[in-house]
Amino acid sequence: MANKTIAVLAGDGVGPEIMPVAVAALEAVARHGGHALTFRPAVVGGRAIDETGRPLPDETLRAARTSDAVLLGAVGGPKWEGLAYEQRPERALLGLREQLGLFANLRPAKLHSELAGASTLKQEVIENIDILVVRELTGGIYFGTPRGVEATPTGRRGINTEVYTTEEITRIARVAFDAARARRRRVTSVDKANVLESSELWRQVVTETHAAYRDVELRHMYVDNCAMQLIRNPRQFDVLLTTNLFGDILSDAAAMLTGSIGMLPSASLGASTGMFEPIHGSAPDIAGQDCANPVGMVASGAMLLRHAFGLEDEAARIERAIQRVLALGYRTRDIASPGTRVVGTRELGDRLLEHLDG
Repeated sequence: MANKTIAVLAGDGVGPEIMPVAVAALEAVARHGGHALTFRPAVVGGRAIDETGRPLPDETLRAARTSDAVLLGAVGGPKWEGLAYEQRPERALLGLREQLGLFANLRPAKLHSELAGASTLKQEVIENIDILVVRELTGGIYFGTPRGVEATPTGRRGINTEVYTTEEITRIARVAFDAARARRRRVTSVDKANVLESSELWRQVVTETHAAYRDVELRHMYVDNCAMQLIRNPRQFDVLLTTNLFGDILSDAAAMLTGSIGMLPSASLGASTGMFEPIHGSAPDIAGQDCANPVGMVASGAMLLRHAFGLEDEAARIERAIQRVLALGYRTRDIASPGTRVVGTRELGDRLLEHLDG
């Protein structure tokens, strides 16, 4: 029996609406399996700024560090866009990743057959896609120095620095190759080695690391070509290995192949405590309207059970419930199509809970 503690950071926008659905699903499957889960709520992002003046309060970071896993909703919104860069809600995400050592971000993009009509691409292009984006999360241009905005004689200059080390590249490459061994044994490493020295190093180190994984096929692809190929022929991809910046962009593109960014979860992993969150962001334009898609949040809970606690049966139980509800025709409006039943966040959550025992 597992006895685990989960830090619950609902955050901003639709986060407080979708988080209760995921928590209820986790409670249900844990109870069914005889496990005990303790949920430790804490504020983060814009709400934390309003309450404490900081996007990542010490109490929240402490809760994350002392829990067995972190479940995050979303952060950000127009209310806080005028703040100084270091004070914005999004800094909480970077702070959690850095402080928890979460260097590997796993973003699966798998199409549910029932949602083929919800994608903007032709069905014959997207059917049977199953892609895993493995994104490096604590290096690259988001963390490199020097950075900032400085005055010049003619105005201002913004500076960001793309930095990667051999160690950073090697460890994320190993994650991708190990993941591919459990899938279809193909890794596409994405870079811009024709113009960026940091990408040239990336390609060299990934190639060197591949020497220990000869059972996995490796190919290299420039990021602009990869973006085009995702739209032209996404089925060619199994595991995409990317830098921080490129993965941020390409994973959202891959998400839309599946019909809606609201469907997809992610796992951020490191040495110990992992963080699990949907990839869709806070969606402030629909917050409070009971129309947000909770599936990405619930599926993030399934990834938490699998990757943080090793509870494969319980994770699969949640994923089967998602599949059943979609097969029955229930949809939030972002994935609705003719002949389906459009429901709100709470009702879709209720339907998911009804099918967790099957």
